[in-house]
Amino acid sequence: GPEQYVSANPPFARSALARYTPEHFLELVRAHKIAFHEKTLGQLFCDQSAQQVIDMLIDECRKAGVTIVTGCQVQEVHKAERFVVKTSQGLFASDALVIATGGLSLPKTGATDFGYRIARQFRVRVMDTAPALDAFVFAPPEQRHFQELAGVSMPAVVSSDGPAFREAILFTHTGLSGPAALQASLYWRPKQAVHVDLLPDKRFEEAEAWLLKLKIARPRADVKTVLAEALPKRAAERFCALLRVTDKPLAEQTNAALETLCRGLKDWRFVPSGTVGYRTAEVTRGGVDTRELSSKTMEVKKVPGLYFIGEVVDVTGWLGGYNFQWAWASSWVAGQAV
Repeated sequence: GPEQYVSANPPFARSALARYTPEHFLELVRAHKIAFHEKTLGQLFCDQSAQQVIDMLIDECRKAGVTIVTGCQVQEVHKAERFVVKTSQGLFASDALVIATGGLSLPKTGATDFGYRIARQFRVRVMDTAPALDAFVFAPPEQRHFQELAGVSMPAVVSSDGPAFREAILFTHTGLSGPAALQASLYWRPKQAVHVDLLPDKRFEEAEAWLLKLKIARPRADVKTVLAEALPKRAAERFCALLRVTDKPLAEQTNAALETLCRGLKDWRFVPSGTVGYRTAEVTRGGVDTRELSSKTMEVKKVPGLYFIGEVVDVTGWLGGYNFQWAWASSWVAGQAV
């Protein structure tokens, strides 16, 4: 439902998502005899290749009598009695024009601001856009401190002014990636802190009790060694340094110092300098203001016949297929209307 989507107007997505559900899409996949399997968290993948889904969609277009024209540059769009699209391959005229050009993410796939330009041309409001589902870039102090951890992955809970996501994090040469970090980036805004719980399996009290018990059971052990039972070894070393844990054995650590360590691991905070950017971001947050569109058909209220669907609209889903589902659902309701 809309809970898995970010938008300035969250209820907008509800109607389309209710009318075209994942089950409807799976019926289509099964009808085309495409084998798929479930991975973690209910995510479904083709047994062979995602190309099968593209072939299926093209096949459905063919059945519906759609003509696909490629290598065709749109030069301008205007509306007289009908919409007229001037292209490098001549003029096309129609009663309806559907903009399904996506956002700014992954420019190497051909992403541009075309959809937003058309919206503005027709005086349709566009909400500010930003890269989302993207890795965080550390500010210089964290970058220096954690650069040796590049490639280290571990389970964690990550949040930033939104839901907390429990999945893997991955340290990179420049910052923090992995599914949990990408999910949190959807809610992050510049200058905000990111919160990371590095001991997701233990409540704070349990983590503290665990260390205090070890202090009695293994007084000669040092903190780094013990911590490496809960975190990857290199991460244990870096976080001990970050949280200023001395090299003294457990017996010589004060209970207060161990409590501070637990707090630091249960709520490590950093303020990123940003995210990597559109080059790597999986999606674009923001886009065409949903208040300008009918939630039943995706038609622009003040420009009859003009529709915006998919990622160009200010509806951005979590990682794990939600953006595909919004694309299918918004296109289906627009398809019923045109």
